Amino acid sequence: MGGYGWNGGWGWGGMFGMSLFWILVVVAIVALVRAIWSGGAVAEPPQQKTALDILNERYARGEIEREEFEQKKRDLSA
Repeated sequence: MGGYGWNGGWGWGGMFGMSLFWILVVVAIVALVRAIWSGGAVAEPPQQKTALDILNERYARGEIEREEFEQKKRDLSA
């Protein structure tokens, strides 16, 4: 067989090496496609909450009563 096959040549090490090579090629292609697809855009940082957003969340969680919520809402609108 000319030294190739299971008993000669690369054997299991060669199979592992070739498998690893092709896995790395596929991973590189996927990474490249994802980078191109996203346009290299970086995710935008989350927007800061306004005082009214925080007030609404506190009221929704039951941390403040309706009267306090309404008063603080009026204060923020003024």
